[in-house]
Amino acid sequence: MTLPFAIQSRLRLLGVSEHDIGEKFIRGGGPGGQKINKTSSTVWLIHRPTGTEVRCQAERSQSANREQAWGELCHKLEMRARAIADQARQAHEKDRRRTRQKSRGQKVRMIQSKKHRAAAKGRRGRVDLD
Repeated sequence: MTLPFAIQSRLRLLGVSEHDIGEKFIRGGGPGGQKINKTSSTVWLIHRPTGTEVRCQAERSQSANREQAWGELCHKLEMRARAIADQARQAHEKDRRRTRQKSRGQKVRMIQSKKHRAAAKGRRGRVDLD
């Protein structure tokens, strides 16, 4: 079975190969009577490299469930890629903030604070043990 063009393009944008994804058709569970117990209309997809799983049993039709499951899998993989990109961006921003130059006002306040601490420590006297 071939995938719809929209799904193929989403996978291509993510850099995911169809061969990395396992697809099984299994029997459903839950309410639905004889029909659901006899047919393998539930679609189960797993992206092997990441371990991302999707199971779809929303419709009675296997083809409708298959299309919906592929869409959900693409969505999950997109969210995962976006989260990884956000983490990298946040790490870069944190590093940039940490290593940037201090403003003139920050430097003045820092020096005043150091002088204040030095004066407070200077007022301390020696302890005589005699």
